[in-house]
Amino acid sequence: MDRFLVARNPDDVSTLPYLVYVPVEGGMWLKARETWPRASRVYCHPATDVDVATLEILESVPVLSCARRGPVVDLVLERGQNRRAQFVFTSARGRAMIFWQTAKAAASARPGLRVPNRAARALDRITIDTRERYGYTFKGQNVTKARLAMPAGDYGAWIGNALVAVVERKAIDDFCTSLVDGTLGFVMVELARFRVAAVVVEGTYTQILRRGFVDGAWLAELLARLQVRYPTVSIVFAETRTLGERWTYEFFRAAATEYEPDPVADQEPVAQDTRPKRKRTPKSTNRVDP
Repeated sequence: MDRFLVARNPDDVSTLPYLVYVPVEGGMWLKARETWPRASRVYCHPATDVDVATLEILESVPVLSCARRGPVVDLVLERGQNRRAQFVFTSARGRAMIFWQTAKAAASARPGLRVPNRAARALDRITIDTRERYGYTFKGQNVTKARLAMPAGDYGAWIGNALVAVVERKAIDDFCTSLVDGTLGFVMVELARFRVAAVVVEGTYTQILRRGFVDGAWLAELLARLQVRYPTVSIVFAETRTLGERWTYEFFRAAATEYEPDPVADQEPVAQDTRPKRKRTPKSTNRVDP
């Protein structure tokens, strides 16, 4: 079913009087205290052995989008009001819990705080491409760093043997040059092969619009086309090198937190350093003694 359903819970003993059907991952039935989280978060509990034919359906609404993103299931319904909500899977005191919330309910319940989430998973290591001469050092961060010929990008985040995120670093001048000569498009093709990837630009969007050697509006158009063509690769303007390094580290931590093992995606091969070796002039064997 591709509809969101609200039904009355036939179990009179349960303290959760409603059942909701969430069309994600083959369908999921949950017991709920309310039919929608209007004023506060609604606690939910998984329901099993649900006989749909015997249920009293209270609401049946078409679904525009329903997808799991890490510990959260995002739901968008095809109606004017009460159309966006989240199901947050978390734990408290060692017990799994599910909360159904809207943006308004989350803000009123814990203003200024983030929604419940699992603790950030520690990165096993961050790799720095061997061709990156003066790159980020991630100094002061409690993470293992290593040099490696990256298959794409300049930096990679790893959990075990899985490359969970890739970042390409660009100074603002290099970024604009690669836009003009088209090489950035090839970089985006490589980055798009990974589940999580980004290009970090050490500069501002304003600097693109004010380039002296080329029309800034044309550069902006090229940038917009690349972002539309490769929507899975984020392009982030970090203004300074320090901010770029900080954003990259937080991006990697978030990717590690949201990472879910995928046997297919995790088989991404790690390329070896295939740069042409510099030829050395053989030493002459005809030595002349003074």
